[in-house]
Amino acid sequence: MAGLMTALGRPATARGRVLMFMAAYAGEGVSTVAREYARCEAAYAKKPVWLVDADLTGQGQLRAVGDDPARFGPPGALSKASPDGSAFFAISPAPRGRDGAAIADARFIIAQPFLERRLWVTRFLREKLPPGGRARLSDQPGYWRALRDHAQTVVIDAPAFERGAAALKLAPLADGVIMVVSETDGDVQARLDLRHAIERAGGRVIGMVYNRARHAKAGAPGKPAGLMGRAAAL
Repeated sequence: MAGLMTALGRPATARGRVLMFMAAYAGEGVSTVAREYARCEAAYAKKPVWLVDADLTGQGQLRAVGDDPARFGPPGALSKASPDGSAFFAISPAPRGRDGAAIADARFIIAQPFLERRLWVTRFLREKLPPGGRARLSDQPGYWRALRDHAQTVVIDAPAFERGAAALKLAPLADGVIMVVSETDGDVQARLDLRHAIERAGGRVIGMVYNRARHAKAGAPGKPAGLMGRAAAL
């Protein structure tokens, strides 16, 4: 992750940047890589780093961070996850309270601070959806624009491409997309397809993390040596 931080550099402006991590297949380690990158940058950031779990059907980041206090420190108090009431998803049909008044989508997402409030992690409250309610990722920039004013970097943990193209709605809203590639899963064409899909959606692939590569002995014929966790800027 330190190597990836070096390759990506610092945000180019005073406002925060948005980075999206995505893979072609589920199980390639996107959540782990996104979480570790957020932790690494938060340790040196002048402003907070936000880790946004954009997998609306499989939330796991907040639990994973909370289960590792040795590395992330004790959790702070739960808080709202939207500075201005916007959200990165839309719920349909629009939820309403018992009095019939509309409930804002932002009410369904919370955040919790770690690392002495240098790292904030979100959680979508799927269990709070009304019967028949469904949440979908939004292509509107409002939420990300609001977070840029409060964060040095916003890290998006996006669902895998094999589960559908919904995450591509977020690609053009990010400053760059980092692909996570696991040597043990899938094929080369699927990764090329993902890159082309990101670019067609208006996103920009700026890096790659080669995850879970074989750690072969130096000089072993036909096998890469020392590639574990290699990160490269594209």
